[in-house]
Parts: sequence; C-alpha cells; structure tokens
Amino acid sequence: MTTLPPRAGRRCHNAVNPLHSTVYFSPDFAREMAGLGVTDSSAAYFAGRAAAMGAVGPGVVTAAFYNFNHELVARHLPAVWDTASPAAVLAARLRAADTTLRRLLGDEAVESETMAEAARLALRAAEGCTRHARPLYAAHADLPVPEAPHLAYWHAATLLREHRGDAHLIALLDAGLDPLEALVSHTATGKGMAPRWILATRGWRRADWDAAAERLRGRGLLDAAGELTEAGTGLRAAVEDHTDRLDAAPYEHLGAADVERLTDLARGFLGTAVAAGAFPADLVGRG
Repeated sequence: MTTLPPRAGRRCHNAVNPLHSTVYFSPDFAREMAGLGVTDSSAAYFAGRAAAMGAVGPGVVTAAFYNFNHELVARHLPAVWDTASPAAVLAARLRAADTTLRRLLGDEAVESETMAEAARLALRAAEGCTRHARPLYAAHADLPVPEAPHLAYWHAATLLREHRGDAHLIALLDAGLDPLEALVSHTATGKGMAPRWILATRGWRRADWDAAAERLRGRGLLDAAGELTEAGTGLRAAVEDHTDRLDAAPYEHLGAADVERLTDLARGFLGTAVAAGAFPADLVGRG
C-alpha cells in the first residue's frame, strides 16, 4: 500500500471536487433542466444528483444527501420523475457539464493534453474506490465513462466526490452530528456554506438552525457567540480525519506522485473557473 503525505487525499479532493460542483450552480444546468420541464431549483438539484440511482423516492434521497430537510425533498420527489426520467436528467446533466466547463475554462483548456492527463489520473484514482456502504458513489460507478476528456474528468470527479461524501456521512454519524448540527458546526469553522444559503436551499427554518446551535452548546461544542469551542474544533477535525481514513483507497491506488500531479492540475482548472464566476461570492462564510 502506498504511503501518502498527511492529508494528501483531502487536498486532492478539495481541488477536484469544486469543479464538479460548478454544474449545480450553473445557469446551463438550470436551462437544461427547464428544457425537460423541471423549473424549480430544488427539484432540479435533487433529480440531477439522484438520477444515477433511478426513480428513487424522498426517503432514499434524504438518507443519501443527509443535510436536507425531508419535507423539502418529499415536496419534489418522486413527482419530478413524472416530468423527467432519470435517463433524460443524466443526459441533460452531462450536456450542462460540457457547456459549463467550456464556458468557465475555455475551449483551449477543455481540449488540451493537460485536461486529458487530468482525466486519466482521476479515472485511475477512481479505480481504487469501493461500492459497499456508498450508495451515491456506487450508483455513479455504474454509469459509462464519457469519451470526451473534459467530461471523463468531470465524471471521475463525480465518482471521487461521492465516494468521499458517502464516507463523510459515516464520520458524521459516528461523531453524533445530525444533519443540521453538521451544517451549523461546519459553518462555524468558517469553511462551510453561509447560513443564508443553507436556509434557502436545504429546507430548514431559522428556528431549526437556532435549535441545532443550542444542542451543540449543550454538548460544549459551540460557545454563546456561535464559535466552535476547543472541543468543537477537535470534533470537526476528528470528523475530517475519519473521512480521510475512509476515503484513502483511491489516492493510495493512484500513488503519491500522481496524487500531487492531479492536485496541481485540478487547482489550475479550479482557479480559472472561480475567476470566471463559477460560484456566488457569498456562498461560503458565517454571515
């Protein structure tokens, strides 16, 4: 087994994953889904991310996505599948990925040997992923790999994202953090989604947020000002370390030198995408 530098897999994930996520913030995705008759942003997101699992109901999505209010999920599922089939949604999502990456990175970067190299490395890393206890990863692993290098890279990023994401849920459960406590504590690190975005997209009310914060205070994880205590900081670090251990296989499979290379390539693409306005400016923070 390859020995990697500490947190090398996490650093690679943090560079690869956001480029995958650009699609869900993209007007191209919204336009493609609207073309199928799905105009609600929540319905589009649930369908787009869950379609690999088939025409699943709200229970499956609430379980697999973890931090959404079940009431919001049930408002849109399974009804969305009466408007757009999973196969149609997957095709629309891939078209959106093509348009989004070309718009953010430019045709030259999309068609470059650098992109082809990144695709090869990311797909090789994904060979080390495992299906057991990872429903979102396993569903996406059954999809064909696109031929175009930039779409193959996006597909591989999807696999790596969902593999780590499924593992992260195990770590959150082990830490005793329910869906909203996980969000509140992550936001308190300064690296999580801003509360205004969480409340607007996850289906929770301010009263739910405040109740979760109070539960964290009761455990000594959050102080009166909403900042993480020493214990809270330690718990969040332990969650990430636990996730690293559960997600080590793809990066160990790829090897230290190629993990570093993939991280560098991914950071280059991500920097270009961010500079092109891939994400809302106020997406991350405590405000």
